Amino acid sequence: MANKHKLAPDLVDESLPTPLYHQIYLMLRERIVSGRLEVGALLAGEQEMAKLLGVSRITVKRALNELAARGLVHRQRGRGTTVAGSAVMPLVASSFDTLLESLQRMGLQTEVELLDLTEIPAGARVAERLQIKPDTAVQRAVRLRRLNGEPFSYLINYVPMSIARWFRREDLATGSMLSLLEKVGSPAQEAEQWITAVAADASVAGRLDVPLGEPLLKIDRVMRGPKRKPVQYIEAHYRPDRYHYHFRAQKSGRTDGGWISEG
Repeated sequence: MANKHKLAPDLVDESLPTPLYHQIYLMLRERIVSGRLEVGALLAGEQEMAKLLGVSRITVKRALNELAARGLVHRQRGRGTTVAGSAVMPLVASSFDTLLESLQRMGLQTEVELLDLTEIPAGARVAERLQIKPDTAVQRAVRLRRLNGEPFSYLINYVPMSIARWFRREDLATGSMLSLLEKVGSPAQEAEQWITAVAADASVAGRLDVPLGEPLLKIDRVMRGPKRKPVQYIEAHYRPDRYHYHFRAQKSGRTDGGWISEG
């Protein structure tokens, strides 16, 4: 490997819940998918890689075998391990002007798994977003979406119990939140969102199958229904290699210098 792809013990952490072999797999996969490791590049041998990372050879072998099983590397006895391809990941795109339509389409393009479902008192931030009093009961649903079988987004949904009490667990485990809100008579008609970048923490990194500290796209989104009343607040973490957000702006003819979006 070139110096810019140098391996060192600080790239793995035994204190994390993620097994060492999987940490190595994630680190190498990111370098391959991003193109930092080019097609045909020869990886360090098992013994050398184990020494550089400060782990056992068995751990490295398991990580490399996992890469090979995903078609990211070729392994040949006597010839070593070479990068097979960048394995370009499918993307789900979202547009500013057609946000609700984009979210609906995203729900149809991806598969969902319900990870946790609880009723909790709303904290200050959730209460503010939903325009309810702190400690008001809300439903907290944690869901994972997959695109072509691979983790795509980690979502925490908060819905007032006055609406969520009509939800069925099986619907949350299979369907789109927008469709479900419409089904129970609280259709989303407007969205407001805040977009930023965050580092993946231990809980999110494991679910999205990315290295700890990997940059993620985080979107906080409030969905409003009739009379602009909030019907859902969502904290969403997206893998940037699976999702992009398109926004194009054009200066309007207004004298206040405002901007309008073209989608």
